[in-house]
Parts: sequence; C-alpha cells; structure tokens
Amino acid sequence: VIILEDTRNKPEKNKHIREQLEALGYKVERSKLYCGDYSWATNQSVCIDTKQGLSEVVGNVIQDHERFRAECIRAKEAGIKLVILIVEPKVTCLADVFAWYNPRLRYSKKSTTGRQLGKILYSMREKYGVDFQFCKKDEIGNKIIELLGGG
Repeated sequence: VIILEDTRNKPEKNKHIREQLEALGYKVERSKLYCGDYSWATNQSVCIDTKQGLSEVVGNVIQDHERFRAECIRAKEAGIKLVILIVEPKVTCLADVFAWYNPRLRYSKKSTTGRQLGKILYSMREKYGVDFQFCKKDEIGNKIIELLGGG
C-alpha cells in the first residue's frame, strides 16, 4: 500500500515519519499533494498535515494565517477531510491546548497563550471542518495510518 508524502515537505526533516511508515509495511512516495503532507495514493479524501509542535501551529495560525486559512478552505471545498496532526508530548486533545504554556511568553508578554490558541483552533474547526489531533513523536506513523482510516 502506497502513502504519498508532499514534495514540499523537506525530506530530511520528516525522515523519522517515513521510517515509521515503512516499518509498518507501507511504501512512501513523494508527490505534490493538493493539501496536507500525507495521504493514500489511491484515495486522497483524507489528508494529514503534520506539525512539529504547537509553536509551529502558532506560526501558522498567527503569522501565516491567510495561507493556512486558504489551505483549510481549499480542502473543505474539495471535500477533503484535513487533519492537522501535532506532535506535542503533553497535549492529547484540543481541550488540552488551553493549558499549554507557550515558551515564547518568557520573552514577550504579547506571545500567543494556550487559551488564545485553543480559541483559534476551535474556531477553525467549526468554520472549516479541519480536525486537530495530537500524538508523541514516536507514535506519528501509527497515528497517520489510523487517521487515514487504515491499520
């Protein structure tokens, strides 16, 4: 079974994900995806967009808001279920985001708080149907397969 990885993903940055998927018996091929980072080669109705933590998500929803929002809208209009899979060791669900401590708050009181981020993510889920899921780094391969509806 073939899983597609978006060519805009840096291969060296996501090597551990490819290795986990291959260890589970899946072949990973690189191809430009309509949205997200990972999908089945035969059915792209679900796409997984991986994030290396909530700090990256803050960058996406605050600094890159228009680009991120456009991707969510593009997925929704195409009938694709977009899942944002966030590697965050202490967060297991969207409600946990509210208690997340943004390390940048040590340097700037204007940084986004967990409470602010939680509100934004809930709002995006409601508006665009995007799903936010969480896992630990060593579980990402299994979680991608689970979210794609396999395994």
